[in-house]
Amino acid sequence: MRKTIGFVLLVLGAALLAVGIVTTTWAPGVVKQTPLDVDTTTRLEGQGARLDAETGKLGEARPVRVTSVTQVDSDASSDDVAVFVQYQCVVYTDQGKVPDCPEGKDERIFTIPDPDKFATDRKTALAVDEDGHIPDDQQVAQHDGIVNKFPFDTEEKEYPYWDGLTAQAWPAVFVDNEDVQGVEARHFTVTIEDEPVDEVAPDLPGTYSNKVDIWVEPRTGSILRQEQDQQRYLEDGTQVVDLQVAFTDEQIDQFVSDAEENISSLDLVTKTMPLVGFVGGALLLLAGLAVLFLGRRSGKSDGDHTATGSREPARV
Repeated sequence: MRKTIGFVLLVLGAALLAVGIVTTTWAPGVVKQTPLDVDTTTRLEGQGARLDAETGKLGEARPVRVTSVTQVDSDASSDDVAVFVQYQCVVYTDQGKVPDCPEGKDERIFTIPDPDKFATDRKTALAVDEDGHIPDDQQVAQHDGIVNKFPFDTEEKEYPYWDGLTAQAWPAVFVDNEDVQGVEARHFTVTIEDEPVDEVAPDLPGTYSNKVDIWVEPRTGSILRQEQDQQRYLEDGTQVVDLQVAFTDEQIDQFVSDAEENISSLDLVTKTMPLVGFVGGALLLLAGLAVLFLGRRSGKSDGDHTATGSREPARV
């Protein structure tokens, strides 16, 4: 019986050690990659003003809401690359209940950019060559750098950050680590100043400035908070857009909650399971060896006792 228990303990110990090895060497590479079921709606609110066509001057600043929908095209994605489709609408919100994206020539529309499609590496989160992933007729521009999330284990360093209006990546400079509702986040800043662009308004060239502040949860690379201060000018200096928006409080709450849940899942796979595997496996192996060893000792003792007891007394 002891022999059976000993072998069972050895098998269980070996199994737990295998779990520890797998969750240390293989699992992190699997769990630390962009999932292929992303379907996220992000909302920002603030103030916006745009050119009044009748007066030829910048209109009055009014409350605005930005709604951005980001989805993974699972059919176009692969084991290494995630293909995203992104839609965005900016609307005035001071005229009653306004849908996220009004249809037609609704006066409540501030701007609705064309849909965007891009491909990123599932591990580094950096944009990759779209050829082979996105059909030519669906390619808007070859993206570069970080587009919609930062990499897992985001470092305290500069990252290239994609800007759609200028169609290029700009330095996202690390500022410091800050607390966002109890979660440590890396604060990055992207600054674009007076950059010439082809369209600051439909078919009108001009210059563009934008300052984007981003707070990133480093373990998952998810963005918890974002603020933006954007201006656009025609070539003659007339301002056509003045926009300041930030994640809503509800949006920050949701992203913080999601980040905490994802961190817990990562910790389970990359910390708890290896600890249980290595420590529990080692203890079970030791226990199994001890049971087998004691069983052998006990067997020898019993054998010696039987042999001595059967010996006949010496005759005189």
